[in-house]
Amino acid sequence: MNLKCGIVGLPNVGKSTLFNALTSASIDAQNFPFCTIEPNKRIVSVPDERLEKISNIINPQSTLPATIEFVDIAGLVKGASKGEGLGNKFLSHIRETQAIIHVIRCFDDSNVSHVDNKIDPIQDLQVVETELLLADIETVKTAKIKTERIANSGDKEAIKKYENICLLENELNKGVQGRDSSLFELREIYIKDLELLTMKPCLYIANIEEKNKNNFHLQKLEGYAKLNKLKILPLCNQFEAEIAELNEKEDLLFLKDLGVEEIGLNKLIHKSYELLDLVTFFSAEPNEVRAWTIKHGATAGKAAREIHTDFEKGFISADIMTFEDFLKYKGEVGARSAGKLRSEGSDYQVKDGDIIHFRFNV
Repeated sequence: MNLKCGIVGLPNVGKSTLFNALTSASIDAQNFPFCTIEPNKRIVSVPDERLEKISNIINPQSTLPATIEFVDIAGLVKGASKGEGLGNKFLSHIRETQAIIHVIRCFDDSNVSHVDNKIDPIQDLQVVETELLLADIETVKTAKIKTERIANSGDKEAIKKYENICLLENELNKGVQGRDSSLFELREIYIKDLELLTMKPCLYIANIEEKNKNNFHLQKLEGYAKLNKLKILPLCNQFEAEIAELNEKEDLLFLKDLGVEEIGLNKLIHKSYELLDLVTFFSAEPNEVRAWTIKHGATAGKAAREIHTDFEKGFISADIMTFEDFLKYKGEVGARSAGKLRSEGSDYQVKDGDIIHFRFNV
């Protein structure tokens, strides 16, 4: 399953620094607007301790983690929906992603300029949200005209779609974000093709200073987030970038000295998974142990397709163990002997941590 998260925000809020940390890639993170023009893209591994534990039992030829792609998108400015700055380019890059990581500046630094010459995380958040909303309003307006023509011919599906587009347009014009609209649950039926920006799930990263424990900007943002039911993850992007430059052994010792249980980047990746409502299942064979990603609630048939389309077409059954049973009984043979391996059909809903061996006709 191809997963892509776009990192967005105003210029100079720490997007590229976060991207550097996530991907250990050295790209420009300069102190001037539009340092990032074409989006930088990197695929990173999803940290999962279960994968290593499965591999330690099987000793496969290779071990492959699940992955997620992060895209560092150019800084947005007020008026982007009308073409200001890198407006249209910026918006088109966001459309290609499945989720938005919105970085908001919550630190004071006279050496790092701000497009409005003041630090106000709520205003910054609202500028970006407004531009995305305005872009969606234009998209819906165009779709409404197109759909109305078809609806006027008497096409029942087009009439229903037109009615829902009108409802959505009305809500957007009132300032309702797409993900908060009454049409959100019906988006796959009526408006999937519109690729609305405010329909995408969004995680807000509060970029803070490492040493500032009483961050007024963060407190202000968290209060706003609580009121509006937004998901906020505070991170010091610069600190995370410095950790990412250490090797694994140095990393662990350094974090242990600081009393840190999990680095912020791993939290971000896991939060991105939660944001997209994803679960992980595993295939465990002598030649390869691999983690796979699938939507929560997906069936065994769909999981088989993630591995290969032929698996879904020729699906016979799925032999399934939980990760806990696989670990407890030292592998498939032990789990089978203990009666912990079961056979399921294609309609079985895959659970997070399931270890699956698919049986299929060639």
